Amino acid sequence: MSQTRPHNIGIVLFDGFELLDVFGPAEVLANTPGLEVNYLSKHDSPVSSAQGVRIVPTMRFESFSGDTLLVPGGRGTRSLVQDPEFLRQLTALAGSADIITSVCTGSALLAAAGLLENHTATTNKNAFDWVRTHGQKIEWKKQARWVHDGNLWTSSGVAAGIDMAVAFITHFFGEETASSVTNHIELIVNSNPDNDPFAV
Repeated sequence: MSQTRPHNIGIVLFDGFELLDVFGPAEVLANTPGLEVNYLSKHDSPVSSAQGVRIVPTMRFESFSGDTLLVPGGRGTRSLVQDPEFLRQLTALAGSADIITSVCTGSALLAAAGLLENHTATTNKNAFDWVRTHGQKIEWKKQARWVHDGNLWTSSGVAAGIDMAVAFITHFFGEETASSVTNHIELIVNSNPDNDPFAV
């Protein structure tokens, strides 16, 4: 993994993505100086979130050449884990990025694409048993709020992606920058990656 600061983050959109999985981390990332955020889709048409909000992508999958990929979760992941064409596209996107991240059940997509093999990861605790049926040779951490393993970052469910995004900024840009961002958006962060209060 490149240890240089990331500068171009692509967030994957698909029908049925969880709104906060995308825009929670995006709020943190887009408020970080030097970071550009793009919203990726296989087409140019608006993409419907699980909440019914339609988002116009800023870039098609094949045009992405950024250094960081973020894959959200949401009910759309339930069918996409069995969609060979989407998984092929996801693998290609991941291959062009230095850093791969997921929020919630986005980790199921990474697992189904074989991108978590021989790594440690976490996911939404309410969907934990379902997610871990995908992929092989993955150490799933149920208690974790988020997991950073090499060039992979995975978070627990929904709002946990915000905590992971702050940890990501702290890791690459330093505590001063992360603190400036969280103060700007008036956010209180869970800064302990090993303690997810929603784990059962």
